[in-house]
Amino acid sequence: MADKSAKSNEPGSMPYRPLGRCGTRVSMFGLGGWTTFGETITDRKVAGDVIRTAFDAGINFFDIADAYAKGQAETIMGQVLGEFPRHELVISSKVFFPMSDDPNDRGLSRKHIFESIHKSLKRVNTDYLDVYFCHRFDEHTPTEETIRAMDDLVHQGKVLYWGTSEWSGDQLRDAHKLCWQGGYYRPQVEQPQYNLLIRGKFERDTLPTARELGMGLVLYSPLASGLLTGKYDETVPPDSRLARMDWLRDMIYTPERLERVRRFKRFADTAGHPRAVLALAWAARLPEVSSVILGATRVEQLRQNLSALNVQLSSAQLSVLDGLFPVEP
Repeated sequence: MADKSAKSNEPGSMPYRPLGRCGTRVSMFGLGGWTTFGETITDRKVAGDVIRTAFDAGINFFDIADAYAKGQAETIMGQVLGEFPRHELVISSKVFFPMSDDPNDRGLSRKHIFESIHKSLKRVNTDYLDVYFCHRFDEHTPTEETIRAMDDLVHQGKVLYWGTSEWSGDQLRDAHKLCWQGGYYRPQVEQPQYNLLIRGKFERDTLPTARELGMGLVLYSPLASGLLTGKYDETVPPDSRLARMDWLRDMIYTPERLERVRRFKRFADTAGHPRAVLALAWAARLPEVSSVILGATRVEQLRQNLSALNVQLSSAQLSVLDGLFPVEP
């Protein structure tokens, strides 16, 4: 297994970055469970091979959610993560999305948060989560109610840090103000979507807010659900994520984006790296980014993505990428 004490400045080794202004450090690349574990990956051996490969490569950050495959991602990943020393892992999960038809089995109410954390801990088979994310902002629950519930979980030792996902800058500033006024633990990390095709909200709102508040950032969908890899250059493969998820295909699959991705191939060929590797290196370029979450269904895919550790984009290359993928209005 990987020696986590290895120097992070050695070529190809995994760097570890702080979660904003705190002492805990996470691997620059993490492994997530969205649409993979419990959905694409149902074979426990395949799941184990991918997760062990990630750990051996230096990944210590593993990101799950109760909503991923209705709890199956937590269960499958938790079974494998139990093989490793707990102190070498940073495990996160999330709460918000409906888990049943019950009107209280959703959102960020105190009731749902407390019931959900116990279920998640049982599925992951751990005594605590390093990070517990509010998976979205809840318009129907007072923010202070959510904050006090998360603060209580920290005091109880069930959660070490709490965070947010896809909250706006104003929502984050309001939450920090309430925490300051009430003496509550503040949200430590935000999990936004960010990739070459989807830049506007992150660069205009999320990033400057995180800088202002001292929050860490862990990015999801750095490859735009595979669009940036070239997988969809000609058509939507029948076994692909976009084939299974109509809402996601409608949101990101457009002729204009496909054309940019095809032009990206010429740039990648000249640079001598696959498009996926360059897109991941680009996403990890910012010092405020604590971790970039990878999704992988095969060991070979994960290893190729981790080769982004060896890529350092030049200022000239970054300028070309800005031209290929301008910030959307």
